[in-house]
Amino acid sequence: MTYTHFDVADSGKIRTVTFNRPEKRNTFTMEMCLELGRLFDRVDADDDVRVVILTGSGPAFCAGAELSEGFISDAELTEEQRAMVAEVGTVDGVSRDPGGWLALKIARSTKPVIVAFNGAAVGIGVTMSLPADIRIAAESARFGFVFTRRGIVPEAGSTWFLPRLVGISQAVEWVVTGRVFGAEEALRGRLVNYVVPDDQLLTKARELATEIVESTSAVSVAAARRMLWHGLELPSPWYGHAAESHGMFAMGASPDGREGVASFLEKRPAEFPMSVADELPGFVPDWPARPADL
Repeated sequence: MTYTHFDVADSGKIRTVTFNRPEKRNTFTMEMCLELGRLFDRVDADDDVRVVILTGSGPAFCAGAELSEGFISDAELTEEQRAMVAEVGTVDGVSRDPGGWLALKIARSTKPVIVAFNGAAVGIGVTMSLPADIRIAAESARFGFVFTRRGIVPEAGSTWFLPRLVGISQAVEWVVTGRVFGAEEALRGRLVNYVVPDDQLLTKARELATEIVESTSAVSVAAARRMLWHGLELPSPWYGHAAESHGMFAMGASPDGREGVASFLEKRPAEFPMSVADELPGFVPDWPARPADL
């Protein structure tokens, strides 16, 4: 596939997606949103992709939404915009937030997602990253949940994801002040896992992605990723224990489980045979499951 708003490169089952509007600081458009959502749909169905790295080009990762036309209401949409909005859908009679539509696709991904912040990540530039699994910041990266300074509210599911990642107090501080902050503060606040020199950003991302590809079962990773996120919703560890019991028995008897044990005993690299696209076990939670009324 070819894409208009980002470049895609595959290497060793790692798919690197790079926003390619550096002259616009990779500001986010509806077209970019739809293209990226479709890409994640394809990734889930492609066993040749094990990990996705999302990064930017130029001085910014994504400097927020494209605001050249300001915010418009449903009544002000052009016919072309209406067609794009129709793909995202509606909720309670209003157009669904496109950023949330994308974030939920990333959340549902069966492949781990690593975000490498090469520069500024503001608004949707940071909120789209919250459902990802690992976030790495270059030393020059800066972040901002700037919605209150634009007279709007947080989007892309960030009111659910952000407090669970960084804690409610830190989430409220960043959101209600709307201030921009640096990579070290993002690390202290647990928004990112690592801060590295700018020239080592993609090296670190690929190092982590390669470790996943070369050392793990794709099906086990998909299952564990869903189980961990789903666990954030469970009211008691008893429910997590029940899910893990089903998972241990199912995967222990599976081809990947048998291969994992055999490779360990034989002191050789594992060659896991199972397919995420075709063999994801039934115990894996449908997360985030869509409520009937949404």
